[in-house]
Parts: sequence; structure tokens; C-alpha cells
Amino acid sequence: MTEQQLPVVVIGAGPAGLAAAVHLLEQGLEPLLLEAGETAGSAVREWSHVRLFSTWGEVTDPAAEKLLAPTGWVKPDAATYPTGGDWHERYLQPLADVLGERVRVGATVTGVSRVGRDRIVDADREKQPFVLHITTADGSEERIFARAVIDASGTWTTPSPAGGSGLAALGEKAAADRITYRVPDLKDPAVRARYAGKRTAVIGSGASAFTALAYLADLARADDGTGTHGVWILRRGISGSTFGGGEADQLPARGALGLAAKAAVDNGYADAVTGFRTDTIDRDGDGRLILVGEDGQRLDPVDEVIVLTGFRPDLTFLDELRLGLDERLQAPVELAPLIDPNQHSCGTVYPHGHRELSHPEQGIYLVGMKSYGRAPTFLATTGYEQVRSVAAAIAGDIEAADRVELTLPETGVCGGAGLFDEPDATKNDSEGGGCCATPTTLQIGIGAPPASGGC
Repeated sequence: MTEQQLPVVVIGAGPAGLAAAVHLLEQGLEPLLLEAGETAGSAVREWSHVRLFSTWGEVTDPAAEKLLAPTGWVKPDAATYPTGGDWHERYLQPLADVLGERVRVGATVTGVSRVGRDRIVDADREKQPFVLHITTADGSEERIFARAVIDASGTWTTPSPAGGSGLAALGEKAAADRITYRVPDLKDPAVRARYAGKRTAVIGSGASAFTALAYLADLARADDGTGTHGVWILRRGISGSTFGGGEADQLPARGALGLAAKAAVDNGYADAVTGFRTDTIDRDGDGRLILVGEDGQRLDPVDEVIVLTGFRPDLTFLDELRLGLDERLQAPVELAPLIDPNQHSCGTVYPHGHRELSHPEQGIYLVGMKSYGRAPTFLATTGYEQVRSVAAAIAGDIEAADRVELTLPETGVCGGAGLFDEPDATKNDSEGGGCCATPTTLQIGIGAPPASGGC
């Protein structure tokens, strides 16, 4: 086959990957989706119990809707909020069904390169098609050739650790039996029993941590949850923006998550420990876990730990390609300044498309959650616009590819310092100030949260 006859391979059949396939078809290109899971959208299925803070109107791709329409598919009420399970059952799986044999499940990509060219070789590099090595569900290996590659594999399989240095805390791996890196499904009886009446540490400061705290508070109020208590571990201090945008958030459900977390601690269902960066996880004589900070402070034992410190991209199978990635975020270098959480603490992102997502290696694009590297606050609508632009660029329609329009809803907490409080916020240590402050255990809700050092 000539290169023009080869498919565009899309790695990952999640929301962005499926949308990429639809836009490729619109451009007259043949997609092939490779999904490691047993079904399309397998990662979404793993958090099927979690409700999105975006409405149905914000999580379906318009081009995908057009493809689905002839099948009798009816879009759910645009103003309602789906769970992950709803999203998968009522949109992602039907879309995969329409794409049919273009979606291969149980196909794990283990390597991507140029045919006959490792990353060192320059000669005729751009003239060679891509080659992908995959492992199938039965353990066999295959080789697939592609004219271009869109990596929409996401970051779900590579959660960040509890350790404050970006490495697993000492003892973290040994304590795996009492640690999870996902928001637990407390409607599952077995999972519910694991946390009911227990003291659980929640490490993290984003929407997932808010959700976990709210779930634990609900459990504590239930008849079978007496004694349930959360310990919220934050690497920085408490400020006016710690709980997100609240009522000022243009995505009301996202703002409500922060308010629910605040209510959990205000009502005594959780304490907060600020300025604490986990260094070691020890066990006491009863097998409970003791979190030890970088300064040696030891917290009271907990029964369980929920680590929700974000995700990071798996780049190992792209090692033979010449990627241009920001050294901090591991996002494309042109995109990184637009999403850097050291500078941005809101959901607004400047319009971006194929140019910001391109690499020195022509024809490879990282899209969706993976394009953000380690940066948070990715929205589905961002991915849909990305793949529309990328598909047009691969097809050679640069005018359409450059026609990028993207307006994202703000969190209501813009203007902060991103990952850390402002340096002068440390002067309010006793009120849970800067992230470098002496770790402080406090009950939130005694007076208004301090407004210093927005982040």
C-alpha cells in the first residue's frame, strides 16, 4: 500500500479518540482505532459512578452526533449531567458501534516508530510511514503501518503518587493494600464496607479530591457510616480559592464540588492538614498507615488513603519518535504556556489546534488529556476541537485546521499562582497560609477562609 492508502491510526478509543475517528472520516481519511481495554471508553467505565461537572451539551461532539443520527440515536437532555456510566452507555459505546470494525479493542500499543528508522536516523525519515507494534488480548504481537498517528490514549493508567517530590513516597508501594488512586464507588457494598467507620486520608486539591471528600461525608451521615472521618491532605495552604470558584464558576456543577468539599470540613466530617508534603508512609502495630511529611511530622494513623494528585502521560511507547515536549508539563512545547498551572488557575485556555499540538516528528499528534501532560483542568470540548483541527491538518486542509475557536468556562478563581500560594501568604501560617508554611491541622469553617495567595 502507498502511504496515502494507509489508515490514520488513533491510539485510544475514549471520547477524544472516537471523535478523532469521526473527524477523519469527514475529511475522507480512513481511521483505525486501537483500544487497550475490552471496550471502547474503557477508562470512562472505570469511573462510571462519578458524575461529570459538564452537561450532556458539553460532552458530545457535533460531528459525532451527525454520524449517530441515522441510527436513531437521540441526544440526552443537554442541560443534565451524566455519570461516567451514562456517558459510556449512551454516547461512547453507540459511537463505537457505528464505527464498527474501525475500532479494535484489546490492542495495546507497545511502540511507535518510522519504518526502518529509529529516532537517530535522518535520511528520508519523513518519507517513511509509521509502524506500530501492538500486543493483543491473547498475548500475540502484530505490526501495523500508518500514514499518521493520533495518540488519544489519555493518562488514566498513570496516576501520580502520594509523594510530594513526584516520586512514590517511601513505603507507598508496600502499603498498596490500603491505598487507592481513584475516587471510590461508595455505592458498591464491598467498597462501602472498606471505608465505613474508618479514618481515611484524601491527598489532593482538585475536583477528584472534592468528590471523594463529599462522598465520605455522605457516608458519615448514613446509618452504616457512623465514625467515618476524612483527613484532607493539601500540599499548600488554605486560601479563598482552595475550594474552586463556587458560585462564580461558569460550570455550576464544578463550583458545587468545591462547595460540597467545604461543607464536609465545615460540618466536621473531615479535617484538613495544610502545607504537608508526604515523604514516607509507615505502618503502626495494627497495620494502619502513618503519613510522614518532608519535615518529619507524623500524622495520626489512618485506615485508608485515597491519592488524587493528578495524572501523567505514558510516553514510553513513543520513545523512538522525535517529540517536542515541555520539560515541566510533558505537554507539546507550544501548548504548555497556555495551560501551565504555575501561571493559570482557571479553566480558560487560549484557542489551540494542530499547530500547538505538532512535534518535530511530522504526522504524530498527542490529543485529549494526554496533550495536557501533567496539567489539570482538561475539558471534553477542548479535545473535540483539537481533533477537528488535527484531522483537517492531516487531510491537508490547513485553512480549516487553522480555523480554531474555543471558549472554555472560567472557574471563577483566576489570577492566582497556580500550584503554589504567593510567597507572602506564608505570613498567615496560623490560618493555613502558604504551601511552604509549617504544616497545620485545622477545622475549616471557623470564620471565613483567608483570602491571601489565591491559587
